[in-house]
Amino acid sequence: MTEKVIELSRPDYGEEEMAAVAAALQSGWTTTGPRTAAFEKAFCEFTGARFALGVNSGSAALHLALAALGVGPGDEVITTPLTFCATVNAILLTGATPILADIGEDLNISPEAVRRAITPRTRAILPVHYAGLPCDMKSMAELAREHNLFVVEDAAHAAGAAIGSVRVGAGASDAVAFSFYATKNLSTGEGGMVTCHDEDLHERMRVLSLHGISRDVWGRHATKDSWAYEVTACGFKYNMSDLTAAIGLAQLARVEDMNRRRAAIAGAYNASFSEMPELELPPDSAEVHHAWQLYVLRLNPEKLRVGRSEFIAEMRRRGVECSVHFIPIPLHPYYRERLELRDVCARTTAEYPRLVSLPMSSGLDDPAVAKVIGAVRETVQAHRCC
Repeated sequence: MTEKVIELSRPDYGEEEMAAVAAALQSGWTTTGPRTAAFEKAFCEFTGARFALGVNSGSAALHLALAALGVGPGDEVITTPLTFCATVNAILLTGATPILADIGEDLNISPEAVRRAITPRTRAILPVHYAGLPCDMKSMAELAREHNLFVVEDAAHAAGAAIGSVRVGAGASDAVAFSFYATKNLSTGEGGMVTCHDEDLHERMRVLSLHGISRDVWGRHATKDSWAYEVTACGFKYNMSDLTAAIGLAQLARVEDMNRRRAAIAGAYNASFSEMPELELPPDSAEVHHAWQLYVLRLNPEKLRVGRSEFIAEMRRRGVECSVHFIPIPLHPYYRERLELRDVCARTTAEYPRLVSLPMSSGLDDPAVAKVIGAVRETVQAHRCC
């Protein structure tokens, strides 16, 4: 009998999510409606943001925020090279130019690199909270004030993360984009949310999220002229469905418990690997609350006789799935040809071959965690240099 492979990530759904979807189906209203509105309200309460808008992906949330802020052709937006392609694509979709600024020791975008990247054409900074570890948003805010820039946070990994006592989503940035993709801390399969404090920005994003229509169908369905609406802008099809929101509401009620489980798994990994010189633990800080969407080890290649690809293959042979987050943006052929790479991104280039993501999900039980730890130990022991 084939031994079950420990997956990299798996959504943590239970009876609550099943019942919520069934209730939404039975209601007869499955597109944007009362459950979406309830999820937006609950997410505001969870993060501390004034406004929240449910959308169909984190990518949509990023693009929508930039578009609603008026970012467009001729503008530059500074972001990190160590991110998923969606971050850069959202900038390109506005017609603006992505400018890459290298990462720091914590694998998040470096404020010093951002400062060096600012030009008269810079319109916004787009930091990514890598793996769920919040960026240095104080420095980002200072740079934004100094140069009159927008800040849009990519918080795809950061549902429940916090800086001090302030949750990601409620800080001073213009907008914060969350992803509820299948692998995320709060998962709806597909989906996202964008938060902000500015009512006018929220309204622009709301209109743009559904074709530029002045009133969505739920907002007008009970009115006398429910058929009447106006198109006031050229918008997108980014709205969230009530089926998605139903799952989101159930997940939101559990996300703090799920994040505590992720933190416990990260703690078990750290305790097991902390005295292994072949490995470097993920960065963390006492000043922030890490969401642990990913657990990213860094290999010390001078102490191992195998490279990253071989390490991952060895883990797979031991029944554990691993991955890499992320292939840096400059290494993809499309971006190499399309982007002007002013920053050599030396730290990103150096760190990339060392990155290995271990399984991380709130649904991982103790035996699965022990299996992952055992597989790492065996792989390191089999291939250490001395």
